[in-house]
Amino acid sequence: MFQDTAQIIIKSGKGGDGHVSFRREKFVPAGGPDGGDGGKGGDIIFEITDNLNTLSDFRQNRKFCAAAGEPGEKRKCHGKDGDDMIIKVPEGTVIRDAESGKIIADMSGNNRHVVILRGGKGGLGNMNFATPTMQAPNYAKPGQPGKELSVKLELKIIADVGLIGFPNAGKSTLLSRVSNARPEIANYPFTTITPHLGVVDLGDGNGFVMADMPGLIEGASEGVGLGYNFLKHIERTKILVIVADAASTEGRDPVSDIRTILKELEKYDKALLEKPRIIAANKTDCITPDMDDPLGKIRKEFEPGTKVCAVSGVSGAGIKELISEIWSILKTMDRKPVVFEPEMEVDYSSDSDLPYTVKKDENGVFVVEGPRIEKMFGYTNLQSEKGFDFFQKFLKTSGILDDLEKNGIREGDTVRMYGHEFDYYR
Repeated sequence: MFQDTAQIIIKSGKGGDGHVSFRREKFVPAGGPDGGDGGKGGDIIFEITDNLNTLSDFRQNRKFCAAAGEPGEKRKCHGKDGDDMIIKVPEGTVIRDAESGKIIADMSGNNRHVVILRGGKGGLGNMNFATPTMQAPNYAKPGQPGKELSVKLELKIIADVGLIGFPNAGKSTLLSRVSNARPEIANYPFTTITPHLGVVDLGDGNGFVMADMPGLIEGASEGVGLGYNFLKHIERTKILVIVADAASTEGRDPVSDIRTILKELEKYDKALLEKPRIIAANKTDCITPDMDDPLGKIRKEFEPGTKVCAVSGVSGAGIKELISEIWSILKTMDRKPVVFEPEMEVDYSSDSDLPYTVKKDENGVFVVEGPRIEKMFGYTNLQSEKGFDFFQKFLKTSGILDDLEKNGIREGDTVRMYGHEFDYYR
């Protein structure tokens, strides 16, 4: 079953915690801190594989998690990094943030191996926090948490030329005539429910990829019928070929059909009308002498602005002219695939994982210290009213007040932080 959308949850690995330990050996009774660093958490990586052309593999498996890093150990041993989670997707997969809809990455062109979520950094062991004034730090840095994100995968096929038209206009027959594709062909609506790709070989190493898109119907841009589900696939194409049933074998007016298609394209994305386009007036083998010159009507309506090529997917008439017209436009264009630019980046900034300790000394003073506290004092002016308000909020939101209460602090007790002393009051 062809599936071109999926929504999954991805989560990178948590970093391993830093270790608290001290060197203790027979002849070194009071060695320094030797707690090792934690390992880095595994990344979430998306990778293009040529063995997939659909997102159907994501129907059952909807959550992907990378491994956590291992904690550090004594004797300055570093924890092992967590294994990455590599997610295989077909080329052309666009990864969006499910909440905002913004593009995180487009797995196309040179973007064959992209790190979407970085694993959390491993925490530093206590050996990193020794200073001349703090020679035996009994704290370590916890590993950073992994990032979790709900993402929407959207497959937009990559082709140079897109065939679009109403059901039974003959797109599949035309594609099979000009390329190596062998799509299912039958005379009933929506035979094509999957975009088909075919390579048109011009010889001498020249050629291009053509895609047969499922039939559009009026209202497709508003979600009616199958067409809306596949309009996104023509966003990458360089040229649009509108295939119309010139002989009206289904009782439809080809001029009206072409107008409707252009209107649906404009409603979906006005940029689609800026692409070069050709009209393939198909089924000319079914035009009879008693018809009122349908080809002339189409040309009168749309030329010279849009080239009209009279073709027959069944007999092959006019096919060379159509291919020549397509190639004359393509060879003047940049053939690099359209790659959508990222619209957001994952925010990894946080100071919440910096360590601190709360302990009571022999004089009954509660001592709070650690890199997190030291950093806060570096950018806070306690002499100003705003600075002191910020300091009070920091104590509350950081969890320090809760930790003080867990250690048995009471109103009127003294708290010391890097030379600053305060009386505790709720």
